[in-house]
Amino acid sequence: MVWNPFSRKKPSDFHKNLKAARDVSGGEAFLVQDTRAAIEELSQVVKNDPEAVEIYLALGSLYRSQGEIERAIQIRNSLIVRPGLDREFKARALFELGRDFRRGGFLDRAEKAFEDARANGQDTVAIQHEMARLAAERGVFDKAADAFGQLGLPLPQAHYLVRLAMDYFKEGKESQAHRALRHAIRAYPGAVEAWLEQMIQAYKSGSERRVADTLREALDNVAPDMRFVLLEGMLQAMIKAARAKAKPQGEDTDWTNVCSDKSVVTALLPVIESQEPEVLLLYYGAVFLLRIDDTENAKAWLEKTLVMQSDFWLARLELFELSRSDQTLTPFFKEQLIFFMVRARMVRRFFCRTCGLKRDHLFYNCPRCRSWHSIAFRKDFSQ
Repeated sequence: MVWNPFSRKKPSDFHKNLKAARDVSGGEAFLVQDTRAAIEELSQVVKNDPEAVEIYLALGSLYRSQGEIERAIQIRNSLIVRPGLDREFKARALFELGRDFRRGGFLDRAEKAFEDARANGQDTVAIQHEMARLAAERGVFDKAADAFGQLGLPLPQAHYLVRLAMDYFKEGKESQAHRALRHAIRAYPGAVEAWLEQMIQAYKSGSERRVADTLREALDNVAPDMRFVLLEGMLQAMIKAARAKAKPQGEDTDWTNVCSDKSVVTALLPVIESQEPEVLLLYYGAVFLLRIDDTENAKAWLEKTLVMQSDFWLARLELFELSRSDQTLTPFFKEQLIFFMVRARMVRRFFCRTCGLKRDHLFYNCPRCRSWHSIAFRKDFSQ
């Protein structure tokens, strides 16, 4: 009879420890000190019961979550080379090794580990998902889009089609780029990044009418809580164009033929006005008006914004800035006021609805929790 080290009687608390290991290995919202404590406890369990493969796997995942990639890889490798290891456990160890390599930036090694995991019987869907992410991180966006499409995940599929289109635009392949954007919208009509890229390309070509038409269609398809991304993205494009024009001639030709600020704002405002009143739509309408120095109408839009949500801090800040010149202030008070207003404008305006991560620029996939289209605008400081 062949002795199997994994069939030995487990300590009485083995299943309790195993459940704890499984519970902690799946979460990513642990506080750092809690994760470190879990690592230390699991390390002791592993020392007392070296055959506890499940705990080894969980411990490796905890090391990876803490960024200790080398230690995670050592644990996986110690399992993979173990004599008599069950094929299922070997497949899982190889799969987790691939995730370790990907997290560490060793993309070729990650692909090899995933292929080996597949050969040992690891779940095909899980492998496909990892290979899709791997293609995305390598910048092979056509492969990433195809992979996510095969997995039945239209949102990331559309996102990477947009990334592919942006690469095509840089290479001067405009027809292929526009085809990729249309494909993205067919795959996922709510792909805000696809609509925004279409607006930006129309803006670059000097067609304010096409910018407005695209915005109108986008507002009908994009989720209401994501529509502000279209206006923020358009605003950032206008700022980039202004900066490019300020550079020496010929240094940045991408923005040479853009619409004038006045023409694009004049085209966009009727589209925004045609929508049901909404705080962020009104706020961005005011911001666009400020770009063309129409302060009186901007004030009216900001006041409407505050009627709808009185604690919307950024609208209140803009109104205060517009009325500052009408106030008589001492030099000291004026200096302090300017300081606080500058600092207020530095507050990160966006956050992830899933994990709360705050950012001062747009994102489509949260850098922390990896949730898609979870960005929101901080309308008040409590968010």
